[in-house]
Amino acid sequence: MASTEQQEHAVTLLQPKVEEYTTDGSLDIDGNPALKHRTGGWRACRSILGTELCQCLATSGITYNLVTYLTTVLHQSNVAAAKNVSTWQATCFLTPLAGAVVADSHWGRYRTMVVACCIAVAGMLMAALSAILPLLITETTAANFSSMASAQEFILFIGLYMIAFGIGGLRPCLMSFGADQFDAGDPSERKSKGSFFNWYIFTMNLASVIAGSGMVWVQDHYGWALGLTIPAIVLAVGVTCLVAASRAYRFHITRGSPLTRVCQVIVAAVCKFNVAPPDDVALLYKIPEEDASSMKRVQRIEHTTDLRFFDKAAVVTASDEESTVNAASPSRNPWRLCVVTHVEELKILVRMLPLWASIAFFYTATAQIHSTFVEQGMAMNTLIAGAGAGGTIRVPPASLATFQMLTSMVLIPIYDRAFVPAARRLTGIEKGIPDLARIGAGLAAGVLAMAAAATLETARLRAANTGILWQTPQYVLLGLGEMLASVGQLDFFYSQAPPAMKTVCTAFGFLAVAAGGYLNSAVLTAVSWATASGGRQGWIPDDLNEGHLDRFFWMMAALGCLNLVAFTSFAMRYKTRKAC
Repeated sequence: MASTEQQEHAVTLLQPKVEEYTTDGSLDIDGNPALKHRTGGWRACRSILGTELCQCLATSGITYNLVTYLTTVLHQSNVAAAKNVSTWQATCFLTPLAGAVVADSHWGRYRTMVVACCIAVAGMLMAALSAILPLLITETTAANFSSMASAQEFILFIGLYMIAFGIGGLRPCLMSFGADQFDAGDPSERKSKGSFFNWYIFTMNLASVIAGSGMVWVQDHYGWALGLTIPAIVLAVGVTCLVAASRAYRFHITRGSPLTRVCQVIVAAVCKFNVAPPDDVALLYKIPEEDASSMKRVQRIEHTTDLRFFDKAAVVTASDEESTVNAASPSRNPWRLCVVTHVEELKILVRMLPLWASIAFFYTATAQIHSTFVEQGMAMNTLIAGAGAGGTIRVPPASLATFQMLTSMVLIPIYDRAFVPAARRLTGIEKGIPDLARIGAGLAAGVLAMAAAATLETARLRAANTGILWQTPQYVLLGLGEMLASVGQLDFFYSQAPPAMKTVCTAFGFLAVAAGGYLNSAVLTAVSWATASGGRQGWIPDDLNEGHLDRFFWMMAALGCLNLVAFTSFAMRYKTRKAC
C-alpha cells in the first residue's frame, strides 16, 4: 500500500500548476504578463552582461590608446590630444541622457539598444577607416601629407561622435534593462538587483582589462588598421548576443517623456508665481480615481513638505477649475496644472542635484587615466626586464590602466560576497552600508590617487629614467575609487528614482561622468592659458621634463578635498527615499 507521503506527492502532481507572474507589471516579448520561471532574473542578465562585455571591450579598445593615436599618427600636441580625448569621452557620457529620453518616451529600452548598437558599429568602422586610409593610397608625397592627415582626422572624428551617439543609446538602457529583470516585489530578486550593479561594473572592468592589454598591444605592435577594426567586430557580436536572448527578457511599458513632465511642472510653477500653495495638501491637484487613465501603471508618490515652490504647479486656480470641471471641455492643460506625483518627480531630481554635482568632480580624476596619466607614462622608462638573458619588454603607457581594472575586478567579488553580508549583519541595512557612505569613500580614494600621481611626478622630474611601473599606485587607488563611487552612484540614482524615471536617473550617473570630462577639459584649458602665457612652457608642455605636471596633480587633489567636504555636507542633509 502506498505511503501517505507518496499519496500526497501524487495529489500534488495531479493538481494544475499555478503560473507565478511578476508583481511589477512587466511583460514578455509577446506583450503578455511575464512569468517568473521563464523570464528575467540571472537567466536574462547573462546575455545582458555579455552585451555589456562586448560594448565595453569595443569602446575601451578605442578609448585607452586614443591619445597615443592622436599624438603619434595625427601629430596633435599633448594638450590638444588630452582635451580632445576628454571632450569625446564626456560626450559619450552626455548622450545617454538623450538615449534615456528616447527609450522612456517612444521606442522602449530594447529597441533603443538595438538601433544604438548598429550606429556605434558604423562609427567604429569609420574610425578604422581613418587608419586604413593611408594604406589605400600607394603614393603619398610630402606636398599632400597635410591633406592626408586632415582627411584622417575628419573621418576619425565623424566616427568617434557616431560612436558617442550609439553608446549614448546603449549605456543607460542596458543597465536599467538589466535591473528591470529583477522583480522589486520579490525580496530575493530585490537583493539580486543590488548584486547586479556590482557584477555590471565587474564586467566593465573585465572588458577593460582585456582592452587595456590585448587591444592596446595589437595597436602598438600590429598597427592601427587592425587595432581599430577589431572593436567594430566585437560590438557586432554584442548586438547579436542581445537579440538572441529576446524571449528571456522582461519588458516595461513606456510612460512618456519624464523630462517633458519636469518641464511642465517648472512652467506651471513659474506661471503661478504669485499663487500661494495651500496649507492643506489635500487641496493640491490629484487625478480622480474614476478618471485616472493618464496615470495608468504609474506609481503615485506622496506629497513632501520641502521645495514648496513647485507645489504651485498643482494648485487649482479658478481658470483650472473651469477647464477641468466644465463638461463641455473636461481637459486639463498639463502646462498649467500638474499632478502631485509629477511635482514630486521633479522634487526628487532637485534633491539629488547637489550630490550629483559633487560626484561629477570625481570623474575629473578618472579622466586623467586616458590623458595626463598616459602622457606621464610616455615620459618614463617603459622598458622592464623580461624573460631570457638580457630580455626586455616595452610596456605601452596606456596598458597601465589595467591595474585600475584589475583592482576593481578583485575587490568587487570580495565586496559583494564577503563585505556586504558581514556589514548587513552589523548594520541591518540590505546593502551593507548606505550608498552615500560608499560614494564618499570612493571620492576620498580619488583624492589619494591625485596625490600619488603628484608625488610620483615630483620624483620623476628629479630622477631620470624612472620606471613606468611606479604609476601602479595611482591606478590602484582609482580602481578602489571606481569600485566604491561608480557602483554606489549608479545604484543610488536607480534606487532613488521613481518608477517612471528609472532610465533617466540611470543616465544621470553617466551624465556625472560627462560633466567630469567636460570639467577636466575646461581645467586643462585654464591651466594651459594661465601657465603658458608670456612664452613660458606651462605646467603641461609637449616635453613634460620642461613642465610641472606635478603641480597640476596637486591642484586636482586640493580641489578633490574641497569637493569631498561639500559632498559630506550634502549627504548629511539628504533624506533617503525608500527604494522602489
